[in-house]
Amino acid sequence: MNAEMTSIKFISHSQEQTQRLGTRLGELAQAGDVILLTGNLGSGKTCLTQGIAWGLGVKEYAFSPSFVIIREYHGRLTLHHIDFYRLDHIEEIADLGLDEYLYGKGICVVEWAEKGMAVLPAEHLLINLSYISDTERSISLEPKGKHYTQLLKSLNLDSKTWN
Repeated sequence: MNAEMTSIKFISHSQEQTQRLGTRLGELAQAGDVILLTGNLGSGKTCLTQGIAWGLGVKEYAFSPSFVIIREYHGRLTLHHIDFYRLDHIEEIADLGLDEYLYGKGICVVEWAEKGMAVLPAEHLLINLSYISDTERSISLEPKGKHYTQLLKSLNLDSKTWN
């Protein structure tokens, strides 16, 4: 992986493999990290977030926060699991006052992030998940900023762990 990495794409062959990717992201996460998730309903966004929570040492099961918009989980760092699914206008997202979460000491994972890109930090890790079959998902990781490029390098996605 070179310094000018734009994105990494691979296929997850199971829910467990998607969770393993999330777990590794959670293990590597640092205070202030922002991970933006995009993809259709059922593409694996919450599954990936469950893994991130486990990688942070969160003991409870991470559920989709669709009905409450934000859920917090406490592990090595606080995980702010944010979901824009039920929000239809950028003004609604802007009015949530997310700065304390996005620029705080925890990490933020934002599902349906495409709905709020205009008000989200410019530096982030963008992960797009696409449904291929009942068990397979295409996962694309795109770092925005040096910190997230380094994070992707640290993931070592070339490893056999992911196959």
